[in-house]
Amino acid sequence: MFDSILGSADPVLLARIQFAANISFHILFPSITIALAWVLLFFKLRYNRTGDMKWMEAYGFWVKVFALSFALGVVSGITMSFQFGTNWPGFMESVGNIAGPLLAYEVLTAFFLEATFLGIMLFGFKRVSDRIHTLATVLVAVGTTMSAFWILVLNSWMHTPVGFEIRDGVAHATDWMAIVFNPSMPYRFAHMFVASFLTVAFLLAGLSAYRWLRGDRAPAVLSAMRTGVFMGAALIPVQIVLGDLHGLNTLKYQPAKIAAIEAIWETDRGVPLVLFGFPDEEQRTTHMAVEIPYLASIILKHDPQGELKGLNEFEGEHPPVSPVFWAFRVMVGIGMAMLFVGFWGAWALRKKREPSVWLSRTLVVMAFSGWVAVLAGWYTTEIGRQPWLVQGVLKTADAASAVPGPMIGATLVGYLVLYAFLLTAYISVVFHMARKAGTRKETPQAEGPGVVPFSGPPPGLTPGVQ
Repeated sequence: MFDSILGSADPVLLARIQFAANISFHILFPSITIALAWVLLFFKLRYNRTGDMKWMEAYGFWVKVFALSFALGVVSGITMSFQFGTNWPGFMESVGNIAGPLLAYEVLTAFFLEATFLGIMLFGFKRVSDRIHTLATVLVAVGTTMSAFWILVLNSWMHTPVGFEIRDGVAHATDWMAIVFNPSMPYRFAHMFVASFLTVAFLLAGLSAYRWLRGDRAPAVLSAMRTGVFMGAALIPVQIVLGDLHGLNTLKYQPAKIAAIEAIWETDRGVPLVLFGFPDEEQRTTHMAVEIPYLASIILKHDPQGELKGLNEFEGEHPPVSPVFWAFRVMVGIGMAMLFVGFWGAWALRKKREPSVWLSRTLVVMAFSGWVAVLAGWYTTEIGRQPWLVQGVLKTADAASAVPGPMIGATLVGYLVLYAFLLTAYISVVFHMARKAGTRKETPQAEGPGVVPFSGPPPGLTPGVQ
């Protein structure tokens, strides 16, 4: 029965689902490590400036979370890269002259930097000077950001391809500066970069609140919680502005995606914003729609009578509407929850006040909310590009391999089972570390001048293994 179901499934659809499963699991961990490296640097610089041990205690706990996240990110990234050859050979055959160098730049300029200095950052506390250890933290933070930069350069180019020419069906670069700084890259990079900081902000606040509720009242716990809450409150308005700018850029270069996001079926003026509803592609309508008149035109055109293209303009070449429509609303909904909780928390924790039980519980619930928002945003972006793999250049179906559906389906099931296990294990370990952190001192006494007083990572942890 299982084989018959897989045999009747579209191999291209199965390959898309498999790649989506891999990248969904992988992106969870860079969304933490990108920003957490900079937060660790903040903790270290605060310690260097004030000499207050609470900052090194906070560093001691969160560097372990970073190491665990980095390790899973590396492993899942390697698995994902194999699929370019197994499931999507047409991608590299058609645009490998551009994608290959960009991926190589990421490895050469970013990953090696992260992996090399992460060892000093984790294991060099008692072996190098404070200045060298701080420098290692800086370089790891720079490496995580550069890694995100190159990956998003490639992803953005796939959405807004420029700086190339097609010869014999193969893309050849003609202007690398145009490729790197393609029209959507600044907006996409800024949006993802801030999304990582929001993910870490609520993870910081949520795990710290969990420790607080369990009776761990160490100064480091409250300081980490305040750092997360204030960072979230400060950045969510910035993210809303960046999201608006990104949306305007998408409207210019990918109007079909915007039409799907807003469920705009016919080109019109004074288009309402659909808050909720149930898009129906067969009948080309949105059932039970809750609308705000003119608001879509106001947001996207800054004009109540602004004209917006409908899906009728892109017959046969627009993305599936319901997944994009709902993914976008999940992302926005989580963003509004972050805005409310961030402002509430910042108000409640002002002037070094302690959190209430209700605030602490809410922060625990929101601990992994950034993951939900990142995935919803990623689905909006990537599903919204369909049926194109490289917008206007290469269709998804044309890049797929000839691997039969049952084989793809069997490996897909294996991936899903493995990822469900690893994700459960990751969350369990993180909360286990939070429970254990209150039972011991994270930072022992210094052993001499110029030596960073820190106990080091947990035994057996070997981040950076490839």
